[in-house]
Amino acid sequence: MSQKRILTCAVTGGIHCPAMSEYLPSNPQEIAQHAIDAANAGASVVHIHARSPKDCSPSSKLEDFQTILDKIRTKNKDVVICITTGGGLGMTVEQRTHIIPHLKPELASMNCGSINWGLFPLAAKITEWKHDWEKDYYERTRAGIFQNTFADMEGILKIFGEHNVVPELECYDVGHLYNLKFMIDSGWLKGRPYMQFVLGINGALGATPYDLVTMKQTADRLFGDGNFEWSAFGAGRAEYPVCTQSLFLGGHVRVGMEDNLYLSKGVKAKTNAEMVEKMVRIMKEFDYEPMSYEESRKTLGINKKV
Repeated sequence: MSQKRILTCAVTGGIHCPAMSEYLPSNPQEIAQHAIDAANAGASVVHIHARSPKDCSPSSKLEDFQTILDKIRTKNKDVVICITTGGGLGMTVEQRTHIIPHLKPELASMNCGSINWGLFPLAAKITEWKHDWEKDYYERTRAGIFQNTFADMEGILKIFGEHNVVPELECYDVGHLYNLKFMIDSGWLKGRPYMQFVLGINGALGATPYDLVTMKQTADRLFGDGNFEWSAFGAGRAEYPVCTQSLFLGGHVRVGMEDNLYLSKGVKAKTNAEMVEKMVRIMKEFDYEPMSYEESRKTLGINKKV
């Protein structure tokens, strides 16, 4: 088993809001700079969501994504950029995917099933909001469903195929692995799948050691041990424990402010780079090391685009 692993940094996401941390990158320029710094710290992949420069809300606008990518590429031409098609609460599948034909990223996320999306407990911890949209954003998740139907997934994979985009397959629960098996058997997805196990979201599978083992064992049964690439992380305080366990089980890892705002108990992360640096230290303690950009591309079957 190789001692090298892909280290992904998910820079901002669509879960957290500025009221939760003054350090959350919340506009295109900040997101791009955090991505650049994360790559310099050891991440070979940066996972990108966009936010509005006007009010810091999750954005699906092409110009916001373009600003981020352009700035990253002025400083780093080699880091692998993974574009989200998860978007933010309330976005339609069309809003989440319309950027792909324009940006033609090397790697993009694709969510492997629908789940309840219960972010509302986060709102109870906030006493002062920074933007008008924030409180309502979380309260709406009491009745929120993150929609990813079979029709949606088939359509997204078709778009990816047309534009030579490698999918990062986000699996929030065991059922998503069975969805993925169906998609492969149906011919919607070709090649060696790359799965991201997303654990600890309220509405899907938990983030205990048992949950990670369940996902890995189920994937081994469905796809055959060694016939896929996979990565894992836990939301919130489970981030580093799940990532560390993932190393031991042969998986890749993901850290960043999309998934967790704290560097350690009671200590907010000030940058995504320091979150990457912590993961690198953990890896080195157990004689693992992050893959380079090109090693990551080779592992995922990505042909670098000019």
